[in-house]
Amino acid sequence: MKEAIKFLQENPIGCFATVDGDKPRVRPFQFMLEDGGRLYFCTGSTKDVSTQLKANSNLEFCSTSPAFAWIRVSGQAVFSDDAAIKARILTENELVKSIYQTPDNPVFELFYLAHGEVVMADFSGQPPKKFTF
Repeated sequence: MKEAIKFLQENPIGCFATVDGDKPRVRPFQFMLEDGGRLYFCTGSTKDVSTQLKANSNLEFCSTSPAFAWIRVSGQAVFSDDAAIKARILTENELVKSIYQTPDNPVFELFYLAHGEVVMADFSGQPPKKFTF
């Protein structure tokens, strides 16, 4: 799993998929951080992604490296009010800080993945690597 975390840290921008009724919805998104084996993301409570995850917690996030290696992370979103993780995100990410300013902003939502799977692959001809968490 350390290899997957390193890949996500080096390639945090990707596509994030949720389910809206019976339709997939994909948008650009950013991996925030790993803590205690949990992969964290954030959003705003006023955004469609929040509503969609609360209705159906299944999601996927996919990112690629400049060398065309890729990772796909899938699992279920678990919302958290962990103020320490929110503060860490605000410290490490200027864009998120410019939007939400403080960890106690009621619109600032934090979630991590549970019951997940990671698939990592590239064009080397080697089989994909798979991890569960």
